[in-house]
Amino acid sequence: MNDDFKGRVALVTGGGSGIGRAACLAFAQRGAAVAVVDRHAQAAAATCELIAAAGGQALAITADIADEDAVSRMVAECIARFGKLDCAFNNAGIGGAEIESAGRKLGDIDKSAWDKMIAINLTGVWLCMKAELAAMQAHGGAIVNTASIAGVIGLSRSGPYTASKHGVVGLTKVAALEYSEAGIRVNAICPGYVATPLTQASLAARGDKILARLPIGRFAEANEIAELAVWLCSDSASYVTGSAYDIDGGYVARI
Repeated sequence: MNDDFKGRVALVTGGGSGIGRAACLAFAQRGAAVAVVDRHAQAAAATCELIAAAGGQALAITADIADEDAVSRMVAECIARFGKLDCAFNNAGIGGAEIESAGRKLGDIDKSAWDKMIAINLTGVWLCMKAELAAMQAHGGAIVNTASIAGVIGLSRSGPYTASKHGVVGLTKVAALEYSEAGIRVNAICPGYVATPLTQASLAARGDKILARLPIGRFAEANEIAELAVWLCSDSASYVTGSAYDIDGGYVARI
């Protein structure tokens, strides 16, 4: 364990699994106290147990990021326990399979599915930033939002997801412009295909075709994505704000 983040407090949404859990562990390994946020209480608690077993500090918080009151309570609970908020990784989100829109053209998608995707993937990120920015105003901080390669290119038959992730990139840039004077840096990461529970179904269905497009020849591991998010919150990235970083094994380079 190193102490890059000693004395700092990090909050991670979607911290109960995948990239979020990997980021929670990475922050804790570097000395941060971590607020682990997930909509599933048991998943958040399991991540906290892993952190505690390694000698770190963690707090499990259950919250639906599409609920403004829940998001406000999330940040309030973090501050009540740890006294402040220095870093936030807004990672929670859903994919097309969760709204039964995967593989459908725009004209075949139900409005209810569209609304759910936008509520979680885009409005949820805005709500999180709104609460986090308020908590960081007095002392500065760093925020990282999870977008996707679908935030920088179009993915056919993934319309709602693509729209939501383009929106995350836009929100990130605006927040960086508006809050730089307060000492708050805001960036986004744009992962490609990562082996996580969220992508399990799509990788099983068309993994061979995706691999054929990947210059690096494999899917990413969750910890590889998490390391970029943690670096963007670190002092090593002190001059980085308003950027969206592809981390995709070269997928977008072929476009």
